[in-house]
Amino acid sequence: MKSSLFLFIMVQVFLPPRGFAQNNNEWPSYGRDPGGSRFSPLDQINIHNVAKLHVAWTFQTGELETYAGTEAMSKAAFETTPVMIDHTLYFSTPSDRVFAIDASTGKKIWLYDPKVNLHEDYSEITSRGVSVWKPSAADAGKDMEVFIATIDGRLIALSAKTGLPIPGFGNQGTVDLKTGLGQDISVTSAPAIIGNLIVVGSSLGDNNRFDATAGTVRAYDVGSGKLIWSWDPIPKNESDPAWKTWIGPKAHQTGAANTWATISSDEKNGLVFIPTSCPSPDYYGGERLGQDLYGNSLVALNAKTGKMVWYFQIVHHDLWDYDIPAQPILTTITKDGKKKEVAIIGTKMGLIFVLDRLTGKPVFPVEERPVPVSEVKGEQTWPTQPFPVLPAPLGIQKIDSTDSWGVNETLRAESIQRIKMYQNKGIYTPPSLQGSLMTPGNIGGIHWGGMCYDNVHGLLITNINRLPAIITLVPRENMTEDEIRKERQKIEVGRQLGTPYLLKRDYLIKTNEDGINILSKPPWGELIAIDLNTGKNKWEVPLGVMLNPEKYPEAKNWGSLNLGGAIVTAGQLVFVAATMDNHFRVFNSMTGETIIGFHLPASAQATPMTYMVNGKQFVVIAAGGHGKIHTKQGDFVVAFCLGG
Repeated sequence: MKSSLFLFIMVQVFLPPRGFAQNNNEWPSYGRDPGGSRFSPLDQINIHNVAKLHVAWTFQTGELETYAGTEAMSKAAFETTPVMIDHTLYFSTPSDRVFAIDASTGKKIWLYDPKVNLHEDYSEITSRGVSVWKPSAADAGKDMEVFIATIDGRLIALSAKTGLPIPGFGNQGTVDLKTGLGQDISVTSAPAIIGNLIVVGSSLGDNNRFDATAGTVRAYDVGSGKLIWSWDPIPKNESDPAWKTWIGPKAHQTGAANTWATISSDEKNGLVFIPTSCPSPDYYGGERLGQDLYGNSLVALNAKTGKMVWYFQIVHHDLWDYDIPAQPILTTITKDGKKKEVAIIGTKMGLIFVLDRLTGKPVFPVEERPVPVSEVKGEQTWPTQPFPVLPAPLGIQKIDSTDSWGVNETLRAESIQRIKMYQNKGIYTPPSLQGSLMTPGNIGGIHWGGMCYDNVHGLLITNINRLPAIITLVPRENMTEDEIRKERQKIEVGRQLGTPYLLKRDYLIKTNEDGINILSKPPWGELIAIDLNTGKNKWEVPLGVMLNPEKYPEAKNWGSLNLGGAIVTAGQLVFVAATMDNHFRVFNSMTGETIIGFHLPASAQATPMTYMVNGKQFVVIAAGGHGKIHTKQGDFVVAFCLGG
């Protein structure tokens, strides 16, 4: 094992420059650095002693009590990743309450409650974190600020010392994000901070109508809350070259293409990196024929002006809900013996695009390949889609009856029957009236939990799902309101108003006394490492357990659906929870070997973090479960450390 001094020197060489985390002991941003690497240079906890980890402290937020008298718990997910600066942890709960607690003891310092009305019908009830602005030398005399963007469409600035709103920001500490856009604006990810700007996207329910709310990204002054610039992913001006990529009389009325994933920032190069989503609605594009730029794209904007520098579209004319779900990683890799600044995009399709950070050009070759054609009246699929030659696709890319699976013959027979019922022509099989099996489904591949990058060893590490989705389009005249209400008790029905079709979304699963059975071959969840020096996989292992291992001893090899990401450390460790089995696991980052696992008081659909205070390294995970996937819910923040 390399010495701590050697690792420290290597980390300093490879860490991005000014604007990124400089204090190795802290975790000051959602992804540790503004480029989302989720790599910590700490190695006090390492492969030789991690088996001695124990719980240092547990903090309870009391969050479940806030749901009383509402239906919020059925949608709530405790997905936060705390940040740590100056010995203090800052984090948010699903209802956007913000806590500051002592990083060494877990004792509460302050609590701010924005009083979100949980009786409203939010698409998601979650918050993945807060952002902290720390004054530079040029801001002498100013205090550190904590920002929360809420599910009811507010951007709030708080004093890091007291937790009180800062009166000079917006209207008594609050900017109304709904102003100029619409009442359904919601935010679930931590905003991005670059210099004295805070950049925020939005989360939208985008299957209700074709002309959903605009997915505008906006930048505000951190001191005053003044709007500095805004950028709309759907062009509204004929002078924009992308205007012609939207075809049809109503195409430019299309909404969404919003940025709900975490935005990355690069202060050295003065860029913010915007991961956009699918234009509305997700599964029918007849009102927006064409390539649909800049939907489903990574877009680099000039941070000062909001002007586009470059874009790279990962899906043309999306019909699959293939949003960019995760924060882009900004880092430096070694390619052909040369160091190159890159932006790395992880996708629901299981495709990973590695781009030159300054130009957007692929570092590994990308090919446009023919994909299946839609047979739906009014639809016109784009004839090709981009495929990176390296890294190789992750996850389930196609399915047929040979991929059927069940723990018994009854489930195996049902699997075969259901697979044969639906269309499937491999990845990018378009939605159909018959019903289409989509591989990967809309929760990945890679999902919002995203990736992490060990910049010492050049390893990109990610967890993925392998769950086929079933998408069916139904002519609007074929379903009455009563039928829609009844069907919604069983599966998701999207109205897609303004189009000829409703959407029905299901998955290739069977729920019984064992829980959720996925009717395709395991593993259903995996953890994978890719050597970015070569673009080739280094290792992959099953992640988690879904079915009872006492009843099914092989369940440990089948993996689990997972939501939440992993982190990697200089101690050659990968920490990840995310699975449905209430466990927090530690892997050897070089081999993929499981070293140890810990049972948590609730499920942890969240990404961990790590830091050092008072000479002791801690690893922290939020364990609160997920209402929509029915994992065990709670309100715990759990910290682990070595020794007494």
